[in-house]
Amino acid sequence: MSGYHERNWEPFPMDSIKRVDRPTTVIHEDQVKRVDERESGFNRAFRGDFGERLSLEVRRFVPKQPVSGALLWMTSNMMRMVDGLVAARHAPLPEDPAAISRHIKELAYFLRADAVGICKLPQYAVYTHKFPKGDPIELNHTYAIAVLVDQDWRTANAFTGSDWISNAMSFLAYSTTGFIACILAEYIRRLGYPARAHHARNYQVVLPPILLWAGLGEMARMGDCVIHPFMGPRFKGAVVTTDLPLLVDKPIDFGLQDFCSKCKKCARECPSGAISSGDKVMDKGYEHWPLNAERCTRMRVGNKRGSGCGTCLKVCPWNKPYTLFHRGVNWTMRHSALARSLAIKFDDLLGYGKPHYEDKWWFDLEEVDGIIDVPRYSVKDQKDFKQDIDY
Repeated sequence: MSGYHERNWEPFPMDSIKRVDRPTTVIHEDQVKRVDERESGFNRAFRGDFGERLSLEVRRFVPKQPVSGALLWMTSNMMRMVDGLVAARHAPLPEDPAAISRHIKELAYFLRADAVGICKLPQYAVYTHKFPKGDPIELNHTYAIAVLVDQDWRTANAFTGSDWISNAMSFLAYSTTGFIACILAEYIRRLGYPARAHHARNYQVVLPPILLWAGLGEMARMGDCVIHPFMGPRFKGAVVTTDLPLLVDKPIDFGLQDFCSKCKKCARECPSGAISSGDKVMDKGYEHWPLNAERCTRMRVGNKRGSGCGTCLKVCPWNKPYTLFHRGVNWTMRHSALARSLAIKFDDLLGYGKPHYEDKWWFDLEEVDGIIDVPRYSVKDQKDFKQDIDY
């Protein structure tokens, strides 16, 4: 087994990232309140808070493009696979939580995860009520296993940020992380321990605080979103909560708070103007850059010239391929404030964040009333989207 313990088993060198005792975002845990899933931007649009058109459009803004529609269909079929019966007795596992944790992580990587982290489940990360009926949620598991999957660099390099492939990129990662989480949870239940999967079609938890505590990223300027040190914002996640005895990871610090305070590229390029270019604020018990969730939702749901929006992902300087050159730049950004300042300037000078149409592989198609055809509205320059959004 000596070779097993010595080999590299993670896709990214997370052992090179600085570990800290607490997330780099200030969190007053006694002040953070649990939130109601019905109050998220998309669910408020569904309820009609943003008008009749968006209430109708939120039902089709993912399936109106056939690739994202197929991925949504797959994810929706996993909606009821999140929980199940627990074996009557515990399997004969090692008594060392570190050995069990490594085993669970390796299983997630075997299932094609790109990043995995473990933390204690913060109770403030558990929703109070379920969408849409408002069923109360009680979840008392001890640990959370977070699983991330890359949304695909080549596609991210090709798209404009808000064209017809945007939602498909999201649901590629949503469906894959959901698949991994459901299998992990079922496996843990077969070992004799309770476990529940949480994925895009059936969450009981809020992901960002779990990702912070599980050492998978830092809070970014683009709303309450987390950036991974190697994938940037180009991922989606799922979670398994469980009472299987595990060893938790520590939060990480790779200089993102300093970087985001200076960069502001996502705020500058956001078609809806939803992302703040100002300073962080203390709100609801934690420190973050404020986001106008309504404007963001109106853009993503109401986009007539595409399916969703991922402009902030597209233009973020941390959204880079994992090549030798970019690994070198990434290392300097993580270790030097001067390098971070230079990287911000050179990201624009070198033209990063613009679409590379030579990598485009998808067809621009839209489904209207059950018929797939050429989209009714053409893809425009990003700045022209603002006139299309219902504010």
